[in-house]
Amino acid sequence: MNILDIGVDIIEIHRIKEILEKNPRFLEKMFTSEEIEYFKKKNFKAETIAGNFAAKEAISKSIGTGIRKFKLRDIEVLRNELGKPIVKTYNNFNQICIDYNVLEIKVSISHCRDYVVANAIAITKEG
Repeated sequence: MNILDIGVDIIEIHRIKEILEKNPRFLEKMFTSEEIEYFKKKNFKAETIAGNFAAKEAISKSIGTGIRKFKLRDIEVLRNELGKPIVKTYNNFNQICIDYNVLEIKVSISHCRDYVVANAIAITKEG
């Protein structure tokens, strides 16, 4: 296995709070129904939503494309039973991963009072 690339993103939590207040469709535009269910279990905390958003940005950077030729809903960030973020890909982003021989994308999310940071590593097949 090889590392294709890494990605990182940082977001001010207050910006996500403002977007949520101004645009009620933000969640449906950016996140899958499974992610929204997870947010519901976490009482729609802005830092949780910001964490997933930052993760999606970091994931797109780890592939090297940025957000091009796919929608953010094509990336899903859920949690395993221990709370570790797990990445699933769909539609155009899944095809990009296939084209780049990506086997797995690892992601880590952390936050403090004002900021959320996420990093991602895209792991590829040897070739």
